[in-house]
Amino acid sequence: MSNNGLESLFESAIAQGSLSASALQAIQINDIGTAINAALGVSVDDVKASEVVLATLLIDDSGSIRSAGNEQAVRDGHNLFVDSLGGTTQKDGVLSMCRYLNGTLLYAYVPVIQAVRMDAHNYQALGGTPLFRESITTLAAVVAKCQEFEDNGIACRTITGIVSDGGDTGHGRPAASEVKTLVDDMLRAENHIVAGIGVEDGYTDFKAVYGAMGIRAEWILTPKNTASDIRRAFGLLSQSAVRVSQSGATFSQQALGGFSSP
Repeated sequence: MSNNGLESLFESAIAQGSLSASALQAIQINDIGTAINAALGVSVDDVKASEVVLATLLIDDSGSIRSAGNEQAVRDGHNLFVDSLGGTTQKDGVLSMCRYLNGTLLYAYVPVIQAVRMDAHNYQALGGTPLFRESITTLAAVVAKCQEFEDNGIACRTITGIVSDGGDTGHGRPAASEVKTLVDDMLRAENHIVAGIGVEDGYTDFKAVYGAMGIRAEWILTPKNTASDIRRAFGLLSQSAVRVSQSGATFSQQALGGFSSP
């Protein structure tokens, strides 16, 4: 899709009231349009479902993940997420996409059963932590793909998990407040869930960081910096995503209850 096509999707979202002009400004379409386009993946025409769920992951690949010995736990967590969704009766209507914090696209939106499994070859944590910039890029892709389905008469729900073991090191724009502008619009539309997993690093207040990004307290997890806790956090996210995939009613219950929702 061209950048003009992408702009049309965002303009449609503005016209429908699901995206504000200030959120569009935060997206900086001329700067990150290529990355958003790359993430859109499968054509709407190739999805044979009356409603879809977008299950999206933005995963930290900073060097601190490796130094803490947690790369395999992250790989396991990602694979649990897609395997859990791929095992549901609703799997034909579930699309997944995964990006890394340093800009690598593991795979664009595809049916979840086609999601690429994470392994030692395609996930190596060696980068920094541009948390705010990449959160905007990923969430903008969620909004664009969701709007693409809705413009074609297909109902869409989304759940996005942002995983980091450190605060933002982007040094400048965008700020957390710009992420919040976009997240606020998404939550106001009532068909999006945005979750934050902040792996404790001993000094980052992840509840404050994710809260400043607009993520609601009930959707923030702060696991300890251990492989077992990281796997458990991904397990909770996976359970939530499965519930989201079941129906619009279970989506609403899950959205309100957060990670603690049964």
